[in-house]
Amino acid sequence: MIDQLHEACGIFGIYAPGVDVARTTFFGLFALQHRGQESAGIAVAGDGVRVHKGMGLVSQVFTEDSLAGLRGISAIGHNRYSTTGSSRYANAQPILTESHLGRFALAHNGNIFNAGYLRNRLSGNGCEFSSTSDSEVIALLIAASYGHDWVSKIQHTMPQLAGAYSLVLLTDRELIGVRDPLGVRPLCIGRHEAGWVLASESCALDTIGAHLVREVEPGEIVIIDENGLHSVLGQQSERKALCIFEYIYFARPDSQINGRLLYETREAMGAALAREYPVPADIVMDIPDSATAAGIGYARQSGVPFSTGLIKNRYIGRTFIQPDQRIRKMGVELKFNPLPGVLSGKRVVVVDDSIVRGTTTLPVINLLRKAGVKEVHLRICAPPITHPCYFGVDMATRAELIAARHSVEEIARHVGADSLGYLSLEGLIQSVSLPQEVFCLACFTGQYPIPVQLEMDKLAFEHV
Repeated sequence: MIDQLHEACGIFGIYAPGVDVARTTFFGLFALQHRGQESAGIAVAGDGVRVHKGMGLVSQVFTEDSLAGLRGISAIGHNRYSTTGSSRYANAQPILTESHLGRFALAHNGNIFNAGYLRNRLSGNGCEFSSTSDSEVIALLIAASYGHDWVSKIQHTMPQLAGAYSLVLLTDRELIGVRDPLGVRPLCIGRHEAGWVLASESCALDTIGAHLVREVEPGEIVIIDENGLHSVLGQQSERKALCIFEYIYFARPDSQINGRLLYETREAMGAALAREYPVPADIVMDIPDSATAAGIGYARQSGVPFSTGLIKNRYIGRTFIQPDQRIRKMGVELKFNPLPGVLSGKRVVVVDDSIVRGTTTLPVINLLRKAGVKEVHLRICAPPITHPCYFGVDMATRAELIAARHSVEEIARHVGADSLGYLSLEGLIQSVSLPQEVFCLACFTGQYPIPVQLEMDKLAFEHV
């Protein structure tokens, strides 16, 4: 599904002496699997710092034997979707690095767009790289930075990084969480009966029996050790720029961000869509799964019944067995199966989270037409995406973004919809119930929270 947005990664950390921290991290990563499916890894600290990682899903990378070999008092874990560097073992995380303070492991969610400059500078100073990711650049920069302890080394590193980063670091005695001064990518703190937890989303806390305490603030460093949790300022935050797509698409609907359950937020988006773009219809349906709550919200607000029109095969794209050419040509039919008995002869409102390139929306609508749908009225929970993301979302170049080149009416014709409505920026902000100033909205407005270079190559380091 090349038209989907893809998040960078999910990160997790736990400090809990006496607990099977590797197994707990495994289940934390399992809850964050939606944030990355390319590789997974766990690092543990106790008698030194050790890492086990591999390509594939969490359930494919770890076995009972591999988890049994990971004993310690603390651990970090990582699920990867690549935004800098290709999908290969060398780029899997956590990254294990040496410093004069000792060995440490690092897991990163985000994207550093000055990584090329930093990598060249480190290489000139004799640093050797084993991967092609920006995450290794961060790790080696921390290792090479001035400082008498880990916190001071991180404080020296943070002002040098341009972009988005939420980090968990593991030393032999500490678990450390770091969030960039814009707060682009999420990171929260949880309390476990035996210690403390850091996670990209609160749903991971629920899975392991921890409860949400608060979020790591933009620019904050939290340190967890035998003395508990304490916080220091890493870099002053001049403004906040949380990625709005965490609310629209990326985070699980049972997660909380800024005190709001995302399921309720997405229902509100659907209700706003119904107010902005009402249309006579027989049923409302969603494109599963990220638009389900919005579809229910649209139906409730409009009074049109909600129904399931497409069944999703949740395991397509999560296997290493490649389809042959005939099956590959089937495209979205591999992922969705329509229900003609529900759809035939109906005027249907179809709610989806976004349109990026438009390359999969047309096949989905064609699938509905084949099932006998009379009218298709497409409703999108986000404003038109007109600019690419440089802060940890693998989206598209501007030339590939359909809304950067075409009007709403032209897009509707291109994808085969009878009508098309995008949620307004005002409607989106009202649904989230937070001030517009706390978000990064650059993919809709082109106004980036900090200056960015306009052309970036995801595989730039592959050619070095």
